[in-house]
Amino acid sequence: PNCLYRVSIKGLTLNERRNSFLIGKDEAGFWELPGGGLEWDETPQDDLAREIAEEMHLTLTKIASRPCYFLTGRQTVNPDIHIANIVYECQVAHFDFTPTRECLEIRFVDSNDISDLEVSDGVKRLAQIFNPQNHIAQI
Repeated sequence: PNCLYRVSIKGLTLNERRNSFLIGKDEAGFWELPGGGLEWDETPQDDLAREIAEEMHLTLTKIASRPCYFLTGRQTVNPDIHIANIVYECQVAHFDFTPTRECLEIRFVDSNDISDLEVSDGVKRLAQIFNPQNHIAQI
């Protein structure tokens, strides 16, 4: 039990200036990177596209072939569950966001913007290590 992680595929969607990233607010009031748990027999790219379509009604147009970050932490709602977030840079067709039960609101943030938000461990860790220069033409 001390070494088991739930694998979650997350999307890193950057703004036009590529200096902040997209997060969504869930029904519990926590802000999280878009994406979700990797389903059995699904590729990370397929999982990410499906999760973002289900939760945000957004369509991915590009997904990196390899991850850009690997973040571990605890699940926000149930801290007894450890999460391994595998983060892929991606792009969406548009930001005509439709709220759902799983994602009520979206916004772009950088490390300075999250101090007043209730964010997941994954968002905290990403904000600490995020460097926009690492993401020039990654996908």
